[in-house]
Amino acid sequence: MTTDSNQPAHRRLRARFVAISWRDLAVSFGPVVLIAIAAIWLAVWLVQPAPPRTVTLSAGPEGSSFWSAAQRYKTILARDGITLNVLTSEGSRQNVERLADDKQNVDLGLVQGGVSQGLDTEGLVSLGSMFYAPISVFYRGDRVTKLSDFAGKRIAIGREGSGARALSLTLLKANGIEPGGPTKLTAYDGQEAAQALIDGRVDAAMLTGDTATGPTMGKLIRTPGVRLMDFAQADAYTRRFTYLNQLTLPRGVFDLGRNLPAQPVHVISPTVELVARESLHPALSDLLIEAAREVHGKANLLQRAGEFPSAQVHEFPISDDAARYYKSGKGFLYRHLPFWIASLADRIVVLLVPIIVVLIPAFRLVPSLYSWRVKSRLYRWYGALIALEREALADDAHTEYQQLRHRLDAVEAAVNRLKIPLAYADQFYVLREHIGFVRARLDAMNAEPGASDGAGAAGGDAVQRAGGVPPQADDPPGDPASEKTSKAT
Repeated sequence: MTTDSNQPAHRRLRARFVAISWRDLAVSFGPVVLIAIAAIWLAVWLVQPAPPRTVTLSAGPEGSSFWSAAQRYKTILARDGITLNVLTSEGSRQNVERLADDKQNVDLGLVQGGVSQGLDTEGLVSLGSMFYAPISVFYRGDRVTKLSDFAGKRIAIGREGSGARALSLTLLKANGIEPGGPTKLTAYDGQEAAQALIDGRVDAAMLTGDTATGPTMGKLIRTPGVRLMDFAQADAYTRRFTYLNQLTLPRGVFDLGRNLPAQPVHVISPTVELVARESLHPALSDLLIEAAREVHGKANLLQRAGEFPSAQVHEFPISDDAARYYKSGKGFLYRHLPFWIASLADRIVVLLVPIIVVLIPAFRLVPSLYSWRVKSRLYRWYGALIALEREALADDAHTEYQQLRHRLDAVEAAVNRLKIPLAYADQFYVLREHIGFVRARLDAMNAEPGASDGAGAAGGDAVQRAGGVPPQADDPPGDPASEKTSKAT
């Protein structure tokens, strides 16, 4: 038996079977890669950068309570590798002005309540109240319980830019005393104001947190003839000025042996807030509040243990990060890891979570997309087979048989050249079986009665494939040549 070397091309199997179709895999992964890149870009854009290693705080006059607190913050922050630059200032009002000015390289400021009137505080937030800064009114002479009793006298109210001056002017104005009137208001503050009162150059001195120091207060309270004013209207002040609090200094609190003061003294006090720009890094916000808790959390003459820092604020809205801290404390990572490691881990988590949320569903779609692409190369030929079969059914005279066969051969040749992953070889062979089914049906339909022309042609093809020679019409029956041919056959 011999093999026909002229076998039609459409019969030759040239299909390539591979383990993986890298092209289809690349096209399937393409959308996922694009989504991943978009997710990473969005996460990087949203995630805060690493916290800065240097921040700047505007405090107050050197030696004031503000300055002392800032120096302690500086020491505590240094433990975590944060450098705190402490700037001297005239006081609370100048601190607010610096924070409100974008050209100033200032991140934080200690600000006493009641000093920001008339200033643009948009974009400033509070990290909470840190401590009390009572306004202490020292005076000479007979007992005084109202600020209005100082009308027409000489009062030291602090220098320009200080919180003491801003608050003093507000309170004096509420009592009918204003600059330019019969009452002489001088710009002495702190130690200078105390010395002026001792020397008799002023009749009263109004001191508060950013201008009063411990030595100054102790010196005045022990000076004969100098009194600390008892605010008889303290409750009324706290109702009219919501940033004020009423405090009571018990007898002997300054000096038990000398019983100073000899009677309980009512004073009014704003709180001092740690104010920051909205751009302050969240991790630094937690670190600063932690430092403030260490500095201001203990009990003293004016407060109970744990009272400060607190979420109590007045003139500035509390920041979202500070509100979260006061509600739930430090984050999990910052509680269990060193600051810089926790900061890095926190940013990595924030970066990875949205990417994972996007990529997990996307990667689950990749196998389905890959399978669809491979199968689609097989499925599209079924459309051609259906079209051929329908045309054959519509061709009652079978006049298009040869054309349909050529088209079917072209389909089979194209299928035999496909590149198919081995996992889909079964579907490849199923498609070839269906091609054979359509061919058989075409041949059967062509062999039906009434299709003699087509059948004859088909029969001729069959004979030729069998190696025989059909009889010639010109050869008469019984011809010797015919008989010889018949015998040979």
